[in-house]
Amino acid sequence: MADLSALGEFAAEVTPPSTLEGVPMPAIALTPEPSVLVLAPSELAAACARRFVSARFWEMGVADDHVGRLVVTELVTNAYRHVGFGHIIVRVVPEEGGGLVRVEVWDQGAGMPVIRAAELHDLCGRGLALVAALVHDWGVRPLNEEGKIVWARCAV
Repeated sequence: MADLSALGEFAAEVTPPSTLEGVPMPAIALTPEPSVLVLAPSELAAACARRFVSARFWEMGVADDHVGRLVVTELVTNAYRHVGFGHIIVRVVPEEGGGLVRVEVWDQGAGMPVIRAAELHDLCGRGLALVAALVHDWGVRPLNEEGKIVWARCAV
């Protein structure tokens, strides 16, 4: 295990696969299920989620994780910027029958993400449109307790 003292509030570390040795993956908690990561909403969340998705894709034998990393970056960043409280939960789930991997990001916010038309001069607002163009399909599932799950199915 790497020394995490510099990470402060990020108290737990995921044991990385051998290809990621020495690269700590800070997180608040990791559930016993190896494909779930729980993050604090912070500027470090998207980078941590990218490493997590990359490691999960590697474990599934998926060599090209580019779309998965882009998807989780956008969804986690949206949860951090637009919700900003509670935990952000990332899951990577292989779909039955192969060929697709579902990346899910849970947050506690009530607002639903929508693709909006960004103007030429806008600095933000294009990410979800990019995700929609790159994935097989995507959607949002509201949770009964609070929050939502935003998911995207990536071809592998």
